[in-house]
Amino acid sequence: MSSKPSLSPSKITTYLACPVKYKWTYVDGRGKWFMRAKSYYSFGSSLHNVLQRFHDSGDAGVQTVEQAIAALEDNWISAGYSSPEEAQEAFAEGREVLATYIEQHEKREITTNTLFIEKRLKMDLGRFYLIGRVDRIDEYKDGTLEIIDYKSGRSKTDIDEIKNDIAMNCYQLLVRSMLPDKRVLSTIIALKTHERASYEPSEEELSEFEILIKELGVEIINRDYENIKPSYKELCEDCDFLRLCLKDEEFKIEYDMQATK
Repeated sequence: MSSKPSLSPSKITTYLACPVKYKWTYVDGRGKWFMRAKSYYSFGSSLHNVLQRFHDSGDAGVQTVEQAIAALEDNWISAGYSSPEEAQEAFAEGREVLATYIEQHEKREITTNTLFIEKRLKMDLGRFYLIGRVDRIDEYKDGTLEIIDYKSGRSKTDIDEIKNDIAMNCYQLLVRSMLPDKRVLSTIIALKTHERASYEPSEEELSEFEILIKELGVEIINRDYENIKPSYKELCEDCDFLRLCLKDEEFKIEYDMQATK
């Protein structure tokens, strides 16, 4: 008997962006040979690794700005940058981001306790498992929980972004299924400016979202990817799998027509 499939926020957002991209990323193993490292993934992972250690009460190695910078040097991921100079510029930006983050964190009145860091969660939604990894979960003195998601490439954030963010709503479902008696806030921190926004979805909003995710999940796992046809989208220009899609004659004609506009 085959095991039940799992869907994560990354898988879901990839599918919504382009089902063909989902095929080459998660279904057809040939796609791995066309995937390139992305500098923004490397930058985000490098910062996340340091922030994970900073908020880990059991890790005494990253408690100051100087220790955070040293940790960034040790954990720096250089894959995906077009040149050593670009990587060095990104590293300098990362140093500045971390320094400001830690300085502002030290100035804030700490009213929460960090419960989990990089917490992996799983929820049974019938035909599939919803899975996710949360950057951080804090708890306030009154028992309210706060899901915190770092956005390393963002300078701005607001409540509407949280309301419409698939990942944040998935995290809400996952955390509330684990701790159903708790209030749960969702918070995004835009690391480039340290701007933050928080929102608490209602039970009705989450119920509607769960229904949509269940329906979408069934569509994703039941899709006939072997016979799926590509169609032109704006993201095609920078897609790793463009060469594969161009093998389809109808798509190639469509793509060439778009290129001449």
